Formats: sequence, C-alpha cells, structure tokens
Amino acid sequence: MNIDYSIIGKRIKDARNEKKLTQETLAEYLDVSIVYISRIERGSAKINLETLVKISNFLDVSPSYILTGAVYSTEDYMRNEILQMLKGCSPEKIKLIANVIKPIVEYK
Repeated sequence: MNIDYSIIGKRIKDARNEKKLTQETLAEYLDVSIVYISRIERGSAKINLETLVKISNFLDVSPSYILTGAVYSTEDYMRNEILQMLKGCSPEKIKLIANVIKPIVEYK
C-alpha cells in the first residue's frame, strides 16, 4: 500500500487553516522548523505516527481523519467523503455517477 503524503499534508493544512493557525504556531508547538511543517503540508516529508498524533491533538482532529479524510464521529461521514470526491468531477462524470447510483438508491 502506498501512502499519499500530499493528501495527508493537505488535510493537515486544511485543518490548520480552519483553526486559523499559522505554520509558525504549529511548528512552535511541535518544536520543529516552519520549513518542516511546510514540507509536511506539501507532502515532501514523511510524517511519523508520533508527530501525526501530536498534530491531530493540536488541531483537534482525529488521526483517522488525517489519514483517510473520513470523520467517523459523525453519522454522515460517508456522505461527506462522497461529496468531497464529487467536488473535482466534471458534469459528465457526475451524470455517469448518478446513473450508477440511482438504481442502488431506488432499490427497496
């Protein structure tokens, strides 16, 4: 299994920005350089589990969210994940996806 560190970094960056925190603030908390935080957020630095947990705690998000993008604490986590996947799709792809899932949704 390949780990996509750029997606993990993007989730960290998004969570940090949502909390209106700077890279400097996160770097100070972790006692690392701003350059290292930047590299994590770009996906050019691999993050170990200890750092992942520290970042998760500081940003008040679960490590599973950072790794998978799914928020398991809510009942609608799959709905949110599907909506995120659809954001980057063209109208043609969305129509194709709708045609695939419509029979499933309508099945009783």
